[in-house]
Amino acid sequence: MFRSMEWFIVIRMSIRLLLFLLLAFAGHPPSTAVSERPAEVFRVRIETSAGTFVIEVHRDWAPHGVDRFHELVRAGYFDDSRFFRVVPGFIAQFGIAGNPKVAQAWRSRTIADDPVIQSNKRGFLSYAMTGPDTRSTRIYINLADNSRLDAQGFAPFAKVVEGMEVVDKLYSGYGETSGGGMRAGKQQKMFEEGNAWLDREFPKLDRLLRAKIKNKPRITRINTN
Repeated sequence: MFRSMEWFIVIRMSIRLLLFLLLAFAGHPPSTAVSERPAEVFRVRIETSAGTFVIEVHRDWAPHGVDRFHELVRAGYFDDSRFFRVVPGFIAQFGIAGNPKVAQAWRSRTIADDPVIQSNKRGFLSYAMTGPDTRSTRIYINLADNSRLDAQGFAPFAKVVEGMEVVDKLYSGYGETSGGGMRAGKQQKMFEEGNAWLDREFPKLDRLLRAKIKNKPRITRINTN
């Protein structure tokens, strides 16, 4: 009987430790460079406090950008974050994790540029950046035809295929004051305090509740015989 109780206690403590580790590392970048390659085309369902929309991601449009986006979605990076910069007639921006420790862990993990194949038309998604090879996690949805951004190197990697009306109604009352642009230097507080700062100073911002891949990624099997 005593031995059974010992085993029960050990198992319970092991389960608690596992849950703690899962929560502690949720959203953090992987410790190795190995990651699963996404399908050439896949869809992501994004649930928000304003409703749900779906984007279709195309790897041939911007392979580096798509690989990073796939990695972030699988890590749960976007879950429980905010649409911190919504400017009517321009863009709706997201992509800074609500947990500041997670946001800081990914901040310097930049990716190489992709050539601009598609245009920054209404409904298309691109990464924000400050110069060559500076893209990391911050993404914007074009609310209008912003094709003038093409010449600056902003390479679309996906487009909204369902629920653009949800994107259009994301709260925009704060404009540039709640997040500004990367160049404006108004995003530092998000990396320091995360959701706590945004919810305190800009409580009406819409929330990105969760992002989930709708169709499973294609797995390439290698014959080792």
